[in-house]
Amino acid sequence: MILEGEIKDLIFRSEETGYTVLDMRCEDSLFTVVGTFPPLSVGQNIKVDGKFQSRTIYGKQFVADKIWVFEPNKLDGIKHFLASGLIYGLGPITAQAIVDKFGVDALNAMNYPVELAKVKGISLKRATEFCMSYAKLQKMQGAIMFLQNLGIPINLALKIYKKYDALTESKVRQNPYLLIDDIAGVGFQTADRIAGELGIAKDSDYRICAAVTYLLKDASVKLGHNYLPYEDLVRSAVSLLALDEDVESRVRDNIFDMIMLGDLVKYETAEHVAIMLKNSYLTEKAIANKLLQLATEAADFRVNVDYEIKRFENEQGITLHEKQVAAVKDAIENGVQIITGGPGTGKTTIVKCILRLFKNLNMSVALCAPTGRAAKRLSQATGEEAKTIHRLIELAWGDDEFGSEFDPDIDYNHLVDDVVIVDEVSMVDEYVFCALLQAMKRGSRLVLVGDKDQLASVGAGNVLHDLIASKEFNVSYLTQIYRQSEESKIVPNAHKINDGIMPDLDNKSNDFFFEERNNAEDICASTLALVTSRLPKYLGISPKEIQVLCPMKRGSAGIYNINRELQKSINPPSRDKREVKHGDFIFREGDKVMQVVNNYDLSWKQFDGLAVESGKGVFNGDIGVIESINSQTMQFTVRFDDDKVAVYASDNLDELVLAYAVTIHKSQGCEFDAVVIALDANYMLQTRNLLYTAVTRAKKLVVITGAKSTIARMIRNNETARRYSLLVELITDEAKRM
Repeated sequence: MILEGEIKDLIFRSEETGYTVLDMRCEDSLFTVVGTFPPLSVGQNIKVDGKFQSRTIYGKQFVADKIWVFEPNKLDGIKHFLASGLIYGLGPITAQAIVDKFGVDALNAMNYPVELAKVKGISLKRATEFCMSYAKLQKMQGAIMFLQNLGIPINLALKIYKKYDALTESKVRQNPYLLIDDIAGVGFQTADRIAGELGIAKDSDYRICAAVTYLLKDASVKLGHNYLPYEDLVRSAVSLLALDEDVESRVRDNIFDMIMLGDLVKYETAEHVAIMLKNSYLTEKAIANKLLQLATEAADFRVNVDYEIKRFENEQGITLHEKQVAAVKDAIENGVQIITGGPGTGKTTIVKCILRLFKNLNMSVALCAPTGRAAKRLSQATGEEAKTIHRLIELAWGDDEFGSEFDPDIDYNHLVDDVVIVDEVSMVDEYVFCALLQAMKRGSRLVLVGDKDQLASVGAGNVLHDLIASKEFNVSYLTQIYRQSEESKIVPNAHKINDGIMPDLDNKSNDFFFEERNNAEDICASTLALVTSRLPKYLGISPKEIQVLCPMKRGSAGIYNINRELQKSINPPSRDKREVKHGDFIFREGDKVMQVVNNYDLSWKQFDGLAVESGKGVFNGDIGVIESINSQTMQFTVRFDDDKVAVYASDNLDELVLAYAVTIHKSQGCEFDAVVIALDANYMLQTRNLLYTAVTRAKKLVVITGAKSTIARMIRNNETARRYSLLVELITDEAKRM
């Protein structure tokens, strides 16, 4: 449906996102129109395409997904437009003077500085500045309409214009496939459709190169690969391009050209020829170089480690196991030390001991972890401040996609700390790890703590696995389970699963339970009963404190369906709660939500009594609660577990999902008092480390609901999906050169 009319009032506008609420006069009717729009002013004429929607609080509104902007043609509208602030430096008094001088031709005069300078009080210099600002505004509105005519949604069109500015139309016309690299959220299919609208040939070199780049990026984002084997890449590109004629030779030629131009890197491994994006190669190479530098340059110092350990044991009232003692000594002696072990093997105790020893040596120590939850848990365990890795090194990228503008050869922010201890390192991806290493000063020490048997990171690479596999760094393996952990069935059963043994499913403990359910519908029903009534009564906690973990997203026992059902019970609709439908989700005040991508630009505030700390960056896996919703402006206020408060606008709501249930992959690095595992899995997801990761997320209680046969299959399947990475090879190469 299309409406045409004049803007009578601008009720709300976010300059950051473009989300706008306005009143529009259409013939004899006044309508409220909402949408993401370019800068507008009262008096302008617009045409909008969309549909009417009724909202509980604000009533009937016209939700527009397309807009066409036209210059005002009435004197009053022209005056409002000139005085709106859209033209830099031009205020109401000057606007009135221009209208008084030129009347309805005032906007035409805005194209000619000499004419505009005839207005009393406007110098030729100011007239030139006004005209330039007006021309820029016209170009922007023209670019937005050009992009809309290509079928690009208005919010995406605004992102493109912010990136390219006055060059928008020329860049998109010349090579729309640039959008894949430059604009977050644009994939090959979108760019390909735009290219088709512009008449770009299906067999153009632009299209072939874009397909190759897209496949490498897609493999990184979805599968964690940092390269693809050459022949696999060629086959995938041929399939994606879907041309009738034989295009394989063209693909090979373009890959060769991209290597020659430095866009791609070719590396021959023992198995195959690897092709990777230049930035991925530079990142892995920078990791290898800095790690070996840290390993060889750490300063020696004299300390009676045995005496210091004994003093720590006396203070804590404990006795460390010989493997723990060895791990502490190794961390003191080595520039890079890896400590790995499963739950209950004393990793946290070792971190506390290492921390104490380094501090006794007057060395400054930075504690960090990949997520806010993990950092908060590390702080509570050690009594010292721990930060997320991102916060520690104060990353401030201008792009949603981490690493797209990252130069590994630049020291972005030298940390002053002598020692950096990273917990939950298994979930650190290569880009974040590289940025941390680049921030560390020469001669400092690095201690990496994690569980090598956990799932690999959500992001690209498999850092902990590759560092251990390289055999260039000292590794302490912790295997002893301590007495206080043996009282719980969670830890022993987790180790049984990891060792390929069926866990005890007899329900004789008070913290590990199993409910036999043999189909997805029954698994879902069991999960809902456990979360909403049975476990809250048993534990005396709120249903929101119980975390559901699922292998899958879809299906009756997938996170989408279980989230919908749990939302109905835990946070049902109410007159007192605002809500907004966005995509497939209804978001409601009080809902538990999760951030599902890294957003390095999203601002947050953290309130600590009267003090307020602020910063940027909300990251994949952060969990929080929607505190408030402004249904009219489509803004959400979310408070995360680490008490950061962030405001989400309409164009980043896609970054949030309901989090009553989350995938096991997304739960990495998190720990919950109570976990329900809805174990309906297809064969591709039936792996041992997936089940092991799920069980080890629980601190006080875990319930598995599913079939014993599914558990048995997962335990038998010890295969893990391989991640293509050159980190081991590059570490080995660099070590040989040193």
